[in-house]
Amino acid sequence: MLKRFLAYYKPHKVMFAFDMLASLLVAIIAIFYPIITRYMLNDFIPNEKFKLIVIFGLVLLGLYLVRMLLNYFIQYEGHTIGVKMQAQMRSDMFNHLQKLPYKFYDDNETGKIMTRMTNDLWEISELAHHGPENLLISSISIILSFTYLSTINIWLTLIIFACVPFLIIISRALRKKMKEAFTETRKATGEINASIESSITGIRVTKAYTNAKTESDKFEVGNSRFVKCRRSAYRSMGIFHSSTTFVTDVFNVIVLIAGGIFLYNGQILLGDYTAFIVSVNLFIGPVNTLIGFMEQYQNGATGFKRFLEIMDTEPERDAEGATDIENVRGDIRFENVSYGYGEDKNVLKNLSLDIKAGQIYALVGPSGGGKTTICHLIPHFYGIESGKIFIDGREIREITRHSLRKNIGIVQQDVYLFNSSIRDNILYGRPDASEDEVIEAAKRANIHDYVMTLEKGYDTIIGERGVKLSGGQKQRLSIARVFLKNPPILILDEATSALDNATEILIQKSLDELCRGRTTIVVAHRLSTVKNANQIAVVDDGQIIELGTHEELLSQNGEYAGLYLSQFKNQ
Repeated sequence: MLKRFLAYYKPHKVMFAFDMLASLLVAIIAIFYPIITRYMLNDFIPNEKFKLIVIFGLVLLGLYLVRMLLNYFIQYEGHTIGVKMQAQMRSDMFNHLQKLPYKFYDDNETGKIMTRMTNDLWEISELAHHGPENLLISSISIILSFTYLSTINIWLTLIIFACVPFLIIISRALRKKMKEAFTETRKATGEINASIESSITGIRVTKAYTNAKTESDKFEVGNSRFVKCRRSAYRSMGIFHSSTTFVTDVFNVIVLIAGGIFLYNGQILLGDYTAFIVSVNLFIGPVNTLIGFMEQYQNGATGFKRFLEIMDTEPERDAEGATDIENVRGDIRFENVSYGYGEDKNVLKNLSLDIKAGQIYALVGPSGGGKTTICHLIPHFYGIESGKIFIDGREIREITRHSLRKNIGIVQQDVYLFNSSIRDNILYGRPDASEDEVIEAAKRANIHDYVMTLEKGYDTIIGERGVKLSGGQKQRLSIARVFLKNPPILILDEATSALDNATEILIQKSLDELCRGRTTIVVAHRLSTVKNANQIAVVDDGQIIELGTHEELLSQNGEYAGLYLSQFKNQ
């Protein structure tokens, strides 16, 4: 883990070296104050060397001015290094998230992922900046203070340093509890963020069902857990700080008593004793800094560990030797395919189907039968457990995912639109398309005329998830996006089921235009939308139980006929 953390310093090694040099000089400058104090008490003041008092005072002032500039450099450039490292980690995580399979997002809430990209990475950047500086400054300060104190009185110095092992033992004993407490706090923060993200996304449903109190109660469960975890963390911190502070306070008592005895016995001069008391803070200060660093280290290390948990999640990988697929016709074949999600291993059971290029192939049947799963397997969103899937005679595991998905367009019931302009959302189908191509796609999706009624036209911002558009407008915008992509294979997964009948008729015209000349898989509950399909498969319990045209299936008087009659019995 340490090696991977240090790798993020590599692009900033020159500036980091200057930062460490500045930290070293700050530590060295700190030792000059007790040195000058000792000279003044033992020599300049008793011998009335007024000129040297002023000169050394001005020298000390000059050194403090230099230290001010060095501290500015450390704070500014050091924090900048930390922020750049944080930004690089965030970029790495974001790019890695793009490569993770569907299953990862099935198992992880958005709010928890967001916590790892914000809170955790901020703690890491603080450690990246302050950690090396604190370690270097504190270590150098302790070495210099030991050396200097030894020149004053070696025995008094050794007595003080004899307390260090006690501090180390206490710190190590309490560090484990702090680590566990901070890990739980991170998890609780993630749960709160996930709850907030879920509640805000669904705020319109909450208001419609007047369930504000229900959402508040759900939020308070996570909020209370956060308070409990944070209290536990603060308890560990409190024990840690109070114990270590007590040991450092003991240092002052030892200096006072031991130094007083040495002074009484004539083993140390008054000036040296005074300088020693002043100088001992050079040791206690760095020790306290190291103690504080332990807390910072726990925060940063815990955050980096959680960062690595995502980075170490296995991304989607093409099979060795996989190649791009080109000039796709659209033949699709399933051979004895089985697949299941999580503990449910029987969503699809040895399913076989054959779709010819240019055909409209409909999937109907009860919910949970496996229709959407079939749609997810064609673009290789999930890896099948057994069997094979072929596109134009090539097994999809032999095809790169990028080239496969580039040739597949998907229109779903739950349309996702980005909080940007209408143009940007259409361009998502093919980012390098021209303005004329965007307009043509909008016209073919029957959304252009509506866009032109808007004050800003294609530059209109549609809000989060397209909230400023109606359901039909959102669906037509998603259809325009697929028109622009112009894929040879099209998947319509309940594309009109959320729309009213009048809107569905309008959208269906756009969909009919979209399907022309493409291999199309249609998932539908409304059987009126699939009557003209070349083949209709009734899928139930992970298997195809009926297959044929609309007329053939009605004549069989089976499951499809029952579904059709139940929908149109009033007509």
